[in-house]
Amino acid sequence: MKPKQIILAITVLILGVMLWNAFNQKGVNDLETQFEQVTFYRNENNTGPVKRVYIVTVNDTVWSELEAYGNFQPHNKLGTTEVFFFLEGSPFPTKVSGTKPYFSESFNDDVVARYEKNPSGLVSLKKYPFRH
Repeated sequence: MKPKQIILAITVLILGVMLWNAFNQKGVNDLETQFEQVTFYRNENNTGPVKRVYIVTVNDTVWSELEAYGNFQPHNKLGTTEVFFFLEGSPFPTKVSGTKPYFSESFNDDVVARYEKNPSGLVSLKKYPFRH
């Protein structure tokens, strides 16, 4: 083979592997727990910290899956992403705001977990965050 053909073959192979990896990454649909996003809030600030708050119902409390779901959500540097998980069939808010409390405190006892990714990118998952 000529050197140009070898370089072309290697380039095509590398591009093929990159495309295959891009289209075969895991996502929310690969998790076993069933997630349904009920509502969310995102501020309109595109030049500074972006605040995201999600309300999600789940059919199970597999903690590692709840954290994985949170990790799949968008996050910006210096912004925060918070996900509040509620069990299917329990009461949950249908509206959320961008300031605390994000929803009516009457739903606090029904929150099974709260995922947060802070501006530094540190992740926390608190189980039953409003129960004392």
